[in-house]
Amino acid sequence: MSFITTEGATQLYYKDWGEGRPVVFSHGWPLTADAFEDQMVFLGRNGFRVIAHDRRGHGRSSQPWSGNDMDSYADDLARLIDALELEDVTLVGHSTGGGEVVRYVGRHGTSRVARVVLIGSVTPGLLRSQTNPDGAPIETFDAIRAGVTADRSQFFKDLSLPFFGFNRDGAKVSEGARDNFWRQGMQGSLKSELDCIQAFSESDFTRDLEALDVPTLILHGDDDQIVPIATTARRTAALVKTATLKVYPGGSHGICTTEKDKVNADLLAFLES
Repeated sequence: MSFITTEGATQLYYKDWGEGRPVVFSHGWPLTADAFEDQMVFLGRNGFRVIAHDRRGHGRSSQPWSGNDMDSYADDLARLIDALELEDVTLVGHSTGGGEVVRYVGRHGTSRVARVVLIGSVTPGLLRSQTNPDGAPIETFDAIRAGVTADRSQFFKDLSLPFFGFNRDGAKVSEGARDNFWRQGMQGSLKSELDCIQAFSESDFTRDLEALDVPTLILHGDDDQIVPIATTARRTAALVKTATLKVYPGGSHGICTTEKDKVNADLLAFLES
């Protein structure tokens, strides 16, 4: 297994497959690098070097008590890119990973970045505020914290239904996908995952998005029950001048799994454009 060590001695696990122009993936909460395996195998077979890490506190990475915040996540991503000496990188972020990617741009710039892809991204912000009146109230995220604290295992099992849209009439439910979601969630640290709820819900990514000056592809399902498209992808597309928004009709938050062939084709077309 491959690891890098951050300045704070946190070890980050990563996968590094294939050869060619690098594509670096940042996963959502409470998942791991495994969430992108379908995309990584597909792009690896199509001539790209594909890299994905487990965020600190998640999966096989270290479980530090502190530092579970968006700035640290972005700096960890920078450390990975620097350690592997990557250039001309395409950054792909799903959900919380979308916030991590744009915060990386806000803190470290785009000198090493060629393209950005945001999938079901939490940007520009989820929490209701004066500048985001249509966001979710803090009570929504307090309820998530309470559910994870009370019975994390059952909470993740239940969350997998709306995550993949399996609670919709006529949905073809994959119990394997649900089990895999649960497996990844249970690998992480309870403390880190609780802290990450604040990171993904209370961060404002507006300034980070304004710093994006490379081609940016936004993929989002219009039936995303976890990260609603109206308050995220549509606002993100309006803030990023270089962005193209592609909406998946009826798409869930878990389109990297439920519509993997479509996502893979869109990624490849964007990378080759």
